[in-house]
Amino acid sequence: LIPAAADAKLFSLAPYVVFMGFLCTFVVIPFGASLIVADLNIGILYILAGTSLVVVGILLAGWASNNKWSLLGGMRSAAQIVSYEIPAGLSLLTIIFLAGTMSMQGIIKGQGWGPWDWFLFNNPFTFMAFFLYFTAALAEGNRTPFDIPEAESELVAGYVTEYSGMRFLFFFFAEWGNLYVIGAVATTLFLGGWQVPPLSIFDNNPVLLGIAQFTVFFLKAYLWVFVAMWVRATLPRVRVDQLMALCWKYMVPLAFICLIGTIGFMFVPPDVHRIFSTMTLGFAVAITIVFFLRVAFQIRNAKPELYFKP
Repeated sequence: LIPAAADAKLFSLAPYVVFMGFLCTFVVIPFGASLIVADLNIGILYILAGTSLVVVGILLAGWASNNKWSLLGGMRSAAQIVSYEIPAGLSLLTIIFLAGTMSMQGIIKGQGWGPWDWFLFNNPFTFMAFFLYFTAALAEGNRTPFDIPEAESELVAGYVTEYSGMRFLFFFFAEWGNLYVIGAVATTLFLGGWQVPPLSIFDNNPVLLGIAQFTVFFLKAYLWVFVAMWVRATLPRVRVDQLMALCWKYMVPLAFICLIGTIGFMFVPPDVHRIFSTMTLGFAVAITIVFFLRVAFQIRNAKPELYFKP
């Protein structure tokens, strides 16, 4: 259905602009050493440019619907996505400096299969940059707790209020599929990508090697899809002023600190750098252990009878 007062051409075009902006990112995502459509020498820049089309489509949908809820949702989305592109881009720039290339395959080849060779644990600043990127990417993708452009408690459904059928579905194809793109970019830049251990079973067996690389890459990327779903089920939606304050007052300055700190570590002697890298890996392991101990504690002490009455 197209509302009578809507701009029919722009209304119909908007969901396809959003979907194409998401779909084009798969051109440069490396699922394996040879499983990639095009290894562009500006792969990261291409992804950032492609995902920028999403905000154009959402703003187009909000404006063309001729609906106040839709217009507010589109304006919120424009402010949110454009703002969070800055800390996300700065966080990715830390890895580009380390790798010396914007090629997705080149960045993966600059790492190893083991966590000690990942850029995530290269130094404390890249470790921080990873979480800045993941948070900013969730905000860019309109994911909870940053889904204010479609806040049903305030805006009915925001920019998709007037949409139905397949046009409605295309918006959510892009939003949900974008979760995997976020995980794939994080895996490529920070987690070693498709790198697998150099086992003898892979010698002279390119098919088995390709399957192993794809499996490793897919599982690493999908781990962050699961984390995003976990966050969605855990945290409430933030207010729009809190969202913008988080970006400009905290995440942008922290992203600049990570960038400058990473540049400084590039001039540190190798022995000192190795010490800090090991400390960062140890700190991450300690945080993970404490986190799962806390989860186990919550599970043991949960009282389901308070929530689920027979």
